[in-house]
Amino acid sequence: MKLNVVVEDQIYPVTVPDALISEAADFFDKMDADMDKGWQMSRDWVDNPNLEQRCQIIGDKMLTAMHNDNKKMMMLLSAYILARAPGVTGIRIDTNGEMLETELETS
Repeated sequence: MKLNVVVEDQIYPVTVPDALISEAADFFDKMDADMDKGWQMSRDWVDNPNLEQRCQIIGDKMLTAMHNDNKKMMMLLSAYILARAPGVTGIRIDTNGEMLETELETS
């Protein structure tokens, strides 16, 4: 599976092996449990992020992984989106500090 990560005008296709999605299920569950406690999204506190907001949070984490050149984390975060949001083919990450402006793309 592939997720197109768009940052500004650059597209970074991340290929995720199908097996990784099932192998990382426990990791994804832990991420969900963390987000279940609420999350600071830019200036707003969100008590119980919905699926889109969770993907926006993941997008923010992707920016950090990209800046740190952490390819493994990029693949895991991409796998999370592909596993939790079927039909999403890309994520356009806001780089102006507004997590809620990050957009999911579908085919």
